[in-house]
Amino acid sequence: MRKIAFLALGLALFSCASKDKLEIGNKTSISVNDTFNAGKVILGEEVEANFTIKNTGKYPLIIAEVKGECSCTVAEFPEEPIEPGETGKISATVRTDNAAEGMLSKGVRIIANTEPSLTKLTINAEIVRK
Repeated sequence: MRKIAFLALGLALFSCASKDKLEIGNKTSISVNDTFNAGKVILGEEVEANFTIKNTGKYPLIIAEVKGECSCTVAEFPEEPIEPGETGKISATVRTDNAAEGMLSKGVRIIANTEPSLTKLTINAEIVRK
């Protein structure tokens, strides 16, 4: 009886699929300069990093998540799919008020329908006192 119920549920789910919607599982590819060098930054200033991401594949790029590796890094990303050949912008802000003097390197993770699904961006700066 359970097999029949699962079969009926599976058929119902697949019969509701529309050809106009994005198909899950289509992998695409991206091009992005994965390192942002901010140069010298005064302790306490925020670093604003912008990354241009280009969909170089055949399917729409769907970004599921963009997240900084720590609470001092906050990122924003386009929520709408990026069509093949088009570009989008990922912005990340790093707070340096609790950073130590010297070299700073913070990561930002992108999870998307790419192969591999994880892309890492890096933000570098040299933190100096005023």
